[in-house]
Amino acid sequence: MAWSLAAALGRSMAAVPAARSAAMAATFFCRGVICYSTTVPNDPDTHEDFRPTIKLESSGLSLKDIVEQDVKEKHVMIYMKGVPDLPRCGFSSLAVRVLKEYSVPISARNILEDLELKNAVKAYSNWPTFPQIFIKGEFIGGSDIILNMHQNGELKEKLKDIMGGSEKAE
Repeated sequence: MAWSLAAALGRSMAAVPAARSAAMAATFFCRGVICYSTTVPNDPDTHEDFRPTIKLESSGLSLKDIVEQDVKEKHVMIYMKGVPDLPRCGFSSLAVRVLKEYSVPISARNILEDLELKNAVKAYSNWPTFPQIFIKGEFIGGSDIILNMHQNGELKEKLKDIMGGSEKAE
């Protein structure tokens, strides 16, 4: 059954006129019988479910200043998709789960709410992906790095003086 479905889909893709398939080449590519779109308006690395919905309230500070202030003032700062109680991607969820193992207060900003904030964080850290985790003002990296640090004991050492701290998580 699966093979006949795959063959039927393959034939239907082959039946697309050459002029139309050339026009589609810029926006779609196929691997086997699964086709993917490569165009998303505004932000090519964000699915429509994750497009910005809310902008930061104007405080008179530039976004660079806001990121700088967040990183310097918060012991653990994570820029992520979603919020710690409701992450909107697996990598952000993993980072939060690892950090929660240490009972540290986690401050976070949802980069899905504001494309300009997302770009300001990327520029500040010179790192293209999210989540981005800063501990005591130092850029650490993403979920893979935090997980590795957790597994080899480095994260416990880095967080030992703020575990059970009094900074309120946002």
